[in-house]
Amino acid sequence: MSGKIQVIGAGLAGCEAAWQIAQAGVPVALLEMKPARYSPAHHYAGFAELVCSNSLKADRLESAAGLLKAEMRRMGSLLLGCADECRVPAGGALAVDREEFSDRVTQRIRSHPHITVVEKEAVDLPEGLAVIATGPLTSDALAEKIEALCGGSLSFFDAAAPIITAESLQKDRCFAASRYGRGDAEDYLNCPMDRGEYEVFYDALIAAERAPVHEFDKRSPKVYEGCMPIEVLAQRGKDTMRFGPLKPVGLTDPRTGRRPWAVVQLRRENREGTLLNLVGFQTNLKFAEQQRVFRLIPALQKAEFVRFGVMHRNTFLDSPRVLCDDFSHNIRRDLFFAGQITGVEGYMESAASGILAGKNLLRRMQGKGPFLPPPETMTGALSRHVSQSMSGDFQPMGANFGILPALPAPIRDKKERYAALARRALDALDRYMENQPLARE
Repeated sequence: MSGKIQVIGAGLAGCEAAWQIAQAGVPVALLEMKPARYSPAHHYAGFAELVCSNSLKADRLESAAGLLKAEMRRMGSLLLGCADECRVPAGGALAVDREEFSDRVTQRIRSHPHITVVEKEAVDLPEGLAVIATGPLTSDALAEKIEALCGGSLSFFDAAAPIITAESLQKDRCFAASRYGRGDAEDYLNCPMDRGEYEVFYDALIAAERAPVHEFDKRSPKVYEGCMPIEVLAQRGKDTMRFGPLKPVGLTDPRTGRRPWAVVQLRRENREGTLLNLVGFQTNLKFAEQQRVFRLIPALQKAEFVRFGVMHRNTFLDSPRVLCDDFSHNIRRDLFFAGQITGVEGYMESAASGILAGKNLLRRMQGKGPFLPPPETMTGALSRHVSQSMSGDFQPMGANFGILPALPAPIRDKKERYAALARRALDALDRYMENQPLARE
């Protein structure tokens, strides 16, 4: 690995960071411990594995997630190009065939002339310029070294939803439609419940037995709001799910001609549509309980589960205390961090931080100033949250319009306001990139 920039971790952030550096003609050694060793949440040997949902969230420009993607495309994202090639129907969202996405990213990385993949677990902090993108489930040996450098770490609990086979559905108890008419009618399968069916399901859900989490933390776990286990959400009130992932708004059950009391949506996991994800059903119930309780949903009475939901601890840094706005460590300025370990939350947010870390490492190597997108951009706002958050209780943050500066002239209509914020962000990014040319070979 002599003479090569090290990037540790071939997840979403690590692949983007390695790609940015290699595209500038700089040799990269990408260290990845799979397939010799897997984290508790990883199962697939390929790079950029999506461990929770297969959705990369909304693709509409007037959405925070869509704006983030538009900015990433302008900055030369590897992952979004791969995602476009293997997308599956998901209404207004960009969702992908999980394994095909990983395979495409892996092939691009392995075939790049300036990237050498090293199948090895990193147990020490690298010397010289490097990016650490080991994710929220960093292996113990390296995590200890990071915690020693950074004076500790923080953590929260994250959960994933079950996946079932499409052929096991009760076809007469579900219907195809996208909420609000977005996307094609076939993008989602909807599993309606009337009031009585919903209440039976609700009562069983809040009483169901959960899997122990004492292997991570014997105290009550802190759960990230953006990936709330369905049973935790249900405990907040009987109607909480109906105003969240089970909301029936914008849907009509063709059997009754009326809006259902509650709706469970299913989204394709692969191109063929043979596997389906229970949208919003992240869970930590015991496997047998998941099967028993979720089969109370009429359309899922005979559901065949190919993957049960799981819960795991995610670790992240107290980044405002230890990271600079270019994602470098404030003492070891040659060491950059990227991905969820920095306190960004979400697939694309992690990937975006990898792009920024890669670009900033290049500029540090070339003796140039950092690449810092303007605060009006989603990437710029996220990087500032990571490095400058004033909260005494730093928590992971995903893309949202609330972190952007307000418009000079208020716009009351939300859709128009978000569209204006998106236009301003892309204009600001375009001007910045024209005036701050990126590092090249």
